[in-house]
Amino acid sequence: MKILITGTSRGIGQAIARKFLDCGHEVVGLDRLPGTIEHANYAHHTVDILRDELPEAPGVEILINNAGVQDSGEDIDVNLKGTIRVTERYAFQERIRSVLFIASASASTGSEFPEYAASKGGIVAYMKNTALRLARWGATSNSLSPGGVLTSLNDRVVNDPELWRQIMAETLLPKWAEPEEIAEWAYFVTAINRSMTAQDLLIDNGEAAKANFIW
Repeated sequence: MKILITGTSRGIGQAIARKFLDCGHEVVGLDRLPGTIEHANYAHHTVDILRDELPEAPGVEILINNAGVQDSGEDIDVNLKGTIRVTERYAFQERIRSVLFIASASASTGSEFPEYAASKGGIVAYMKNTALRLARWGATSNSLSPGGVLTSLNDRVVNDPELWRQIMAETLLPKWAEPEEIAEWAYFVTAINRSMTAQDLLIDNGEAAKANFIW
């Protein structure tokens, strides 16, 4: 299948791209950073999804919207408007099989930077709108909402022992996900799943479920 993924130069997007390549698919990556994957079935386009002209990529069968920024002053513009722009460009055509959005646990909890949380909440709402419009082709639209993931974006807290201790105290399963685990979820939801659509999956090691009963 032909897969288009945004934000493939590092972190979750890179892990997802590698998962699809390992499974024999053709992957087109979009990122404003240069490509970091060397593979015969991978094509990279250095592009700003909000501002630049989006490249031709006919016949996309799976679209995965992963690109995003955090506490940048442009979170809503890049994360939400840029994602909408990519989806409207590539998703609504007869070859499409599935669209996936990488949202965030903050979309439901609100517990992050204000514009970031708002941008991810908007992505979940737009995902449901996309599901309504993709149904005509029998295609699915879902989102993954990770909690903490061990990527360079989170080095500030991962590498601070006291902040890390506080984070683990708020997490039911005291760990964070690896990017490769999120990639496995992404593969299942898009390449294998055929019946679940318009759903947001929370993958946060139980952070939102953490509750202390005081008697």
